Amino acid sequence: MTGLRRTAAAAALLLALPLSVTAAAPASAAALATAAPASATAPAGLHVELPRPTGPFAVGREILELVDQGRTDPWVPSAGPRRLMVSVYYPARPGTGGPAPYMTPEAARLLLDGKLPGNTVPTEAVAGATTWSRGDARPRPGRYPLVVLSPGFTMPRTELTSLAEDLTSRGYVVALVDHTYENTGTTFPDGHTTTCPVCHTLTTPEQWKALDASRATDISFVVDRLTGHGPASWHYSRLIDRDRIGTGGHSAGGAAAVPALLADDRLRAGVDLDGSMDYGVPATGLGHKPFLMVGHPLGDGDEDPSWNGAWPRLDGWKRWLTVAGSNHGTFTDNPLFTEKFGVPNPPGTTVGAERGIQLTRQYVAAFFDLHLKGVPQPLLDGPTPDHPEVLFHP
Repeated sequence: MTGLRRTAAAAALLLALPLSVTAAAPASAAALATAAPASATAPAGLHVELPRPTGPFAVGREILELVDQGRTDPWVPSAGPRRLMVSVYYPARPGTGGPAPYMTPEAARLLLDGKLPGNTVPTEAVAGATTWSRGDARPRPGRYPLVVLSPGFTMPRTELTSLAEDLTSRGYVVALVDHTYENTGTTFPDGHTTTCPVCHTLTTPEQWKALDASRATDISFVVDRLTGHGPASWHYSRLIDRDRIGTGGHSAGGAAAVPALLADDRLRAGVDLDGSMDYGVPATGLGHKPFLMVGHPLGDGDEDPSWNGAWPRLDGWKRWLTVAGSNHGTFTDNPLFTEKFGVPNPPGTTVGAERGIQLTRQYVAAFFDLHLKGVPQPLLDGPTPDHPEVLFHP
């Protein structure tokens, strides 16, 4: 994340989690190291429930460990082959499966402790959030488009759960990818939870570009395994229509959509939710592939240089939307927690947690409905009175 969005994202890290603080968040990531320990504990019994999905289908979820035997882990070579944990959501038969937890307790603890020294928020307050997914539910017959989603740098895949559940309820298979060693904690089936050795080491544009490229490789590998390409493929791969695949994500996860689209012809469309494009769009474009950019206002008339540079080079269908009153975390689940715990929003934030999720769901679903399902979407034609916060870049 280069330029202005990186600065905004750094400040937002303190507000991306349900931290029990009462003072305004420090203005930069550097301030995190000197922030005062938590001075209050979450009220007993406080509970977070994700917004109900808006589509007609029940949501099933399966957790997969995928191992790329042909690739050594780029961040910790001593770990051996690249290992990824992936949450796969799919349209399910109603009434089957069991409750699907938001995340593992160990990953939740590392998430909280990693964002606030002296954290006192109970782990269960995050790990026990209510989802609308059913673990190991029986799949609903049919063939559905696949969307692979990537989270922000340092953040776990769970930050995009509300978006994944909603897309699935509308008739998609959705894969949420944890990029190992790039977030506060990823729990594997054997019980061990990795940490983030690279979280404080990326400082140059070349390193951020390498991160985006590595994530693009992760995304293509996930597509391989979910669509039945190669050994150890997903046993429900029959659900996926291989001719209708898209990708997207938040922050660094959204930025990774650019190299992913460039490298993988199977990916037909991409979404960037507030991620600076360290891996720039080349002068030759993205092969006419559709691209949606959704971001928060940077203030004082500033715009992200990487977005300004990408915009004229996007050679397919494109939209650049700015959500007035939003912040870097608006496009994720994170504000659901911050609001419950009384954490102040960054200055200028007027979009509430559920409204942010609603807008993100509607515009991302409209984009994929248009480009993976061929369904016209007037919502994407321009401003609408029902969504006054959403501004269209000319």
